Amino acid sequence: MVVSSMASPLCTCMFQTPGRKMMPNSSKCRNRGGFKSMMNHIESFEEFFGTDSRRFCIFGSSRTRRLISRASSSEEVMAKKKPLTEQRRVVVTGLGVVTPLGHDPDIFYNNLLEGVSGISEIEGFDCSQFPTRIAGEIKSFSADVWVSPKISKRADKSMIYTLTAGKKAFADGGLTEEVNRGLDRSKCGIIIGSALGGLKICTESVAALNVSYKKITPFCIPYVTTNIGSAILAMDLGWMGPNYSSSAACATSNFCILNSAYHIRKGEAHMMLCGGSDAAVIPLGRLGGFSACRTLSKRNYEPTKASSPWDTNRDGFVIGEGAGVLLLEELEHAKRRGAPIYAEFLGGSFTCDAYHVTKPHPDGAGVALCIEKALEQSGVAREDVNYINAHAASTPTGDLKEYQALIRCFGMNPELKVNSTKSMIGHLLGAAGAVEAVATIKAIQTGLVHPNINLENPDEGVVEVSSVHTFRSIFSLILAVFSIISYLIRIRKCSWALRRNVWI
Repeated sequence: MVVSSMASPLCTCMFQTPGRKMMPNSSKCRNRGGFKSMMNHIESFEEFFGTDSRRFCIFGSSRTRRLISRASSSEEVMAKKKPLTEQRRVVVTGLGVVTPLGHDPDIFYNNLLEGVSGISEIEGFDCSQFPTRIAGEIKSFSADVWVSPKISKRADKSMIYTLTAGKKAFADGGLTEEVNRGLDRSKCGIIIGSALGGLKICTESVAALNVSYKKITPFCIPYVTTNIGSAILAMDLGWMGPNYSSSAACATSNFCILNSAYHIRKGEAHMMLCGGSDAAVIPLGRLGGFSACRTLSKRNYEPTKASSPWDTNRDGFVIGEGAGVLLLEELEHAKRRGAPIYAEFLGGSFTCDAYHVTKPHPDGAGVALCIEKALEQSGVAREDVNYINAHAASTPTGDLKEYQALIRCFGMNPELKVNSTKSMIGHLLGAAGAVEAVATIKAIQTGLVHPNINLENPDEGVVEVSSVHTFRSIFSLILAVFSIISYLIRIRKCSWALRRNVWI
């Protein structure tokens, strides 16, 4: 038998001729029969090997072999497609946060409901040289229960926040060491990202390099990467499923959450810890960099009023820090272990504005496209949405363009509630999406929507409707669209939908 190779514009494959010694031949096929002929050769190959082992079978044994011919039309191809199997449902079963307003989801959300601002003067370092001296800084924080002293001493704060929020979400989902040992940990994954990674360690290493490379910490390289938090958390938990990070500026957390949900839907994981973390309240970080870009609020004299989305007096956003992590789980898996179920993930979308580095498109088309695709992917009608947690970072241009896009998508719906969590905690960069997702889920869980503080003089157009709330609101939340859209580095956008009731 001779095994030869057949080259075509489509692929290179093998066929066999009975009665001769098997040996490779790389010559091109002389048969000009086209696609149908090539497939016949493949079928001959599979029939010979399929008699010994199904592993070699491409189309099946001789009993199940099908004639393959060139499709006469695209409709015929579509008609022959097998129906998709029922899609796995994804639910949220655990929450973990580290924020300027508390490190427990309930405490964090209660402070939001009370309209408490977590923005104050920076105390971590001398910032007198900067035009902006305020931030959503985490003042008191201890990771002793969650992170080993050795890691705490070496690691950047963003990594410590990741480990803390991740383990809190793990515990909140009803997982213990004993339960964890009984899981199929090859089906448990982690995707937690960061916009900047270990920026503090990076700046310290640059300073050390000015003295000597020998002064640089040996942990510099691994600890500045954006995936180090996911990696160390996986080592602590023994989770061997999908593990990486996404870095997409302000939309980082949402990319991680959507990718995690897709891994579960494809059957590659049963459980996923996902979210984001950033700790950029440092001299070089976003404080220095964005001061140079002139994008930060300079309202140092009244820090609690500095973050004011949709207000005509807004003069830029306020930087924040922290982490947010969600535990996503396949519904049937969650039911079997009796896990708490907070909400159901319905679907989402990624888009790109493709317009400008820092400015949104004038007509908000990119934002609208992202939301419309998210609704389509989620199977949700726009009239069924009654709450939106907006990006609204308090930037002069971005806030209004996003709001106009919301009106474009949802119309002037008096039942639609819109707010911005950033009015109280500032912009947490790579952590923003996950932390605000926790706020959205708590709104779904409690039926209480937090106020949008500092909205004293609404921007043009916003004043015409009452959907942007300046007070705590009580209502029956049915379905929320969570929109975290990158206005700062105007490249990537992401939106997704959550549902309160999980029909099981």
